[in-house]
Amino acid sequence: MHTLDFSPLFRSTIGFDRLASLLDATVQQTEQAPAYPPYSIEKLGEDAYRISMAVAGFTQDDLGVEVNGNTLTISGKHTADAADKQRTYLHRGIATRNFERRFQLADHMKITGAELTHGLLHVDLAREIPEAMKPRRIEIASGANGHQVIEGKAA
Repeated sequence: MHTLDFSPLFRSTIGFDRLASLLDATVQQTEQAPAYPPYSIEKLGEDAYRISMAVAGFTQDDLGVEVNGNTLTISGKHTADAADKQRTYLHRGIATRNFERRFQLADHMKITGAELTHGLLHVDLAREIPEAMKPRRIEIASGANGHQVIEGKAA
């Protein structure tokens, strides 16, 4: 098991306490994560991303996409129909086993859509920073007696 020392980072940053636990959890998850199903993560623009996952053999009803807090969970539960039960396979190379993949999302990430096309599940994400969180310029004014005035109050 890998442990990371973030003490140099914490000497010069404030409010990143969650970063250490997030990175530790990611390292553990990566070491234990199965390779099924394969997926890709693309950056489509400045604040736009896409996760594409190969889900051949799964129908739209077999798949689930859920966000809980900052965790995106994509799951698949294959339900065998009557035709599947009647088939006799000599070789079965297309896996349709159940799966669950979790992705940790940054703050203000939103799912903008999900689409199943040609055996690929595409989940689109965008970073939408609320207006109150965006950088803004604060005007500094001085009062008649030389004190700074911020939002109408003398400092």
